[in-house]
Amino acid sequence: MKRIPITQHFLSAVERPSHWTAVRFKRHKSWIELSWNEYFHRGEAVGLGLAALGIKSGDRVAVLSNTRWEWAALDFGIMGLGAVTVPIYQSSRSEEIEFVLKDSEARVLFVEDSLQLRKWESIAKKCKTIEAVICIQPNEELSHGVRGWDDFLDLGQRTYKDQPKYFATQIEKAKLSDTASIVYTSGTTGDPKGVVLTHTQILSEVEDIVRAFPISAQDATLCFLPYAHVLGRVELWLHTYLGFTLNFAESIDKLRTNLKEVRPTVILGVPRIFEKIFSGIMTELQSNPWRKNLFNLLQAPAAVPLLDFPRKFVADHLIYTRLREGLGGRLRFTVSGGAPLEPEIAEFFSKAGLLILEGYGLTETTAAVTANTPSEYEFGTVGKPLHDVEIKLADDGEILVKSSKVMTGYYKHDDENQKVFQDGYFATGDIGEWTPRGFLRVTDRKKDLIKTAGGKYVAPQRLEGLLKLEPLISNVLIHGDRRKYVVALITLDEINVKRFASAQGWNFRDYKALTQSPEMKDRIRKAVANVNAKLASYETIKHFAILPNDFTVESGELTPSLKVKRRVADERYKEIIDGLY
Repeated sequence: MKRIPITQHFLSAVERPSHWTAVRFKRHKSWIELSWNEYFHRGEAVGLGLAALGIKSGDRVAVLSNTRWEWAALDFGIMGLGAVTVPIYQSSRSEEIEFVLKDSEARVLFVEDSLQLRKWESIAKKCKTIEAVICIQPNEELSHGVRGWDDFLDLGQRTYKDQPKYFATQIEKAKLSDTASIVYTSGTTGDPKGVVLTHTQILSEVEDIVRAFPISAQDATLCFLPYAHVLGRVELWLHTYLGFTLNFAESIDKLRTNLKEVRPTVILGVPRIFEKIFSGIMTELQSNPWRKNLFNLLQAPAAVPLLDFPRKFVADHLIYTRLREGLGGRLRFTVSGGAPLEPEIAEFFSKAGLLILEGYGLTETTAAVTANTPSEYEFGTVGKPLHDVEIKLADDGEILVKSSKVMTGYYKHDDENQKVFQDGYFATGDIGEWTPRGFLRVTDRKKDLIKTAGGKYVAPQRLEGLLKLEPLISNVLIHGDRRKYVVALITLDEINVKRFASAQGWNFRDYKALTQSPEMKDRIRKAVANVNAKLASYETIKHFAILPNDFTVESGELTPSLKVKRRVADERYKEIIDGLY
């Protein structure tokens, strides 16, 4: 099959059967469906509306929005015209939005609602390249110069009457080497950098996923990853390539309800989603001795006395069956990326009949370059290299990647490009090792490795992951670089903590007081001791502090993909960290 730009797959999708559903989304408590033909014409109206505004091939168009069906139509409308999609995380602060708009020199900005519009208004005078702003879902009357979504689509449809073949012609002109998107990194260690992706990178990723996973047009996914995250966009591009139904979650808060309504067959997620489900179940079990005993029975070796089989059946029905039904009851497998997933969590879901297949990649590699698959997996690893991928480890263990998936470079950063490319390989900045079976295990970020005062190296992600297996713990920051020993800042899961404290009969004035109570400190001290028992002496956590608040994206302590921004947290909690020494 000849390789063609992803937008040409979008163009050919109009030929798909009319009963195939392209996207489903919820409005006013009802699910609405669009066929591939209807979906294409929405994207076409976007492209023609942009053309009417003077946007040409190569121009940058920014999108500041939560994941929703309009975002999908925007992506294909922008790229179909030959322009370049620049996604911006919906959680971004005004100064972060300003940085991306200036750096990319975007000409048009799409914002989701009045909340995002206010962010734009606070920086509008500083962003000289923006010529037009369109609001997808205005919650109030729009200010002068801002178009509404319906008005913008009408502009595109009027343009269609005059030039009905223009959009299709632009798509047919596209080449694999054309820039499709500039995706900005989350900026955990400094200013974000724009990753330039062409259709070549997109097609390499999509084709390798199709080779590795049994996904077809008959599948249905529930889409909730942000489209500013490259893994979310890969799900969008894959759905266009194969033709499966993309169901848009209303929000992260309504995932539980949407899973039961949509009943997806495949889910793409990040570890934090699965950690939250796992922690919720573990907290419930610890609050209910009878259920906990049943769960322990499920964990027992298979060769149990005959009399235990009825109890195992009941335990499976009350715990694992409830979990499967809570996720819709039709899941064949799930894919996890963006951060490490603890093997204990993967094993727990596997025993429940749900495979979580972990993969590895970066924005710079258009998402996955390795993956576990339904036919070949090893928990605690990120799988084996995909078809169009070569991986080697540098002398210090850094993972080096050669593939068509690797970006063409950072936008306007020739100096950085020279640093990260070595003899045709992209230096990922991650440290890894091979298992005896040939699976890749990622141990930590090269920049995150802690070197203690005694000269020993400690991988903080491993310690943080082990601590987060305690259901009451939400986030962890391990500290110890150039110090005598390792310490931890710990935040708690408010919902699980309150539920557990109530079940234990603990008296507490408010949540903040509960986090600092002697009972809670003793509980966390035992969790730290359990982790320390698995570590070498130089890795052990000598002291810890429980913060009265969790890390959040809004506070700037977490990236939009829910990873801790170490530099931000280190600076913000410096006094507390110093106190632990």
